Amino acid sequence: MLALTVSNLLLQAFPDSPEGELSRRRAALVNARRLAGLARRLRLGDYLQLGRGEAQQSGRDKPSLLANALEAVLGAVFQDGGLNAAAALIGRWFAPLMGTAEPLPSEDFKTALQELTQARLKLSPRYRVLAETGPGHDKHFRVEVALGERPLAQGEGRTKKQASQEAARLALMALEQDEPV
Repeated sequence: MLALTVSNLLLQAFPDSPEGELSRRRAALVNARRLAGLARRLRLGDYLQLGRGEAQQSGRDKPSLLANALEAVLGAVFQDGGLNAAAALIGRWFAPLMGTAEPLPSEDFKTALQELTQARLKLSPRYRVLAETGPGHDKHFRVEVALGERPLAQGEGRTKKQASQEAARLALMALEQDEPV
């Protein structure tokens, strides 16, 4: 619902922009960092009910909790008032941010890989977790990115997202050396 409504707002604000740029702008608006910043401005952290440990570790300012809280508020508005009410609230919160929604920088390797493979082959890369090791507080992931049945690269990181980004970065490097794909 959030991504759909923000996409619609972007289409209205930037009607002549290419689809890829609009997708990057949407990603820049609805990422956890941006949602947490908006939640901070709304002081949502003041209303979170946290366990003692989470409260002692600055949980009220933890970006993932704040982003989740903002999405929960939007979900509650949707459940109570429907799509129009939720869209109106999203518009009020996000319309002022439209001009600051610059496309994601080049560090978004997954988006860059998606755009490249779509343009060249009309295929989307697939990501698969190959390994998950370590205790819950110190996980390590290995992720493979493939195009159809062809593995492109593997990446590692402390989160699935980091490992996927690393796999996409390595795949882009490999594809640059192997132009035809």
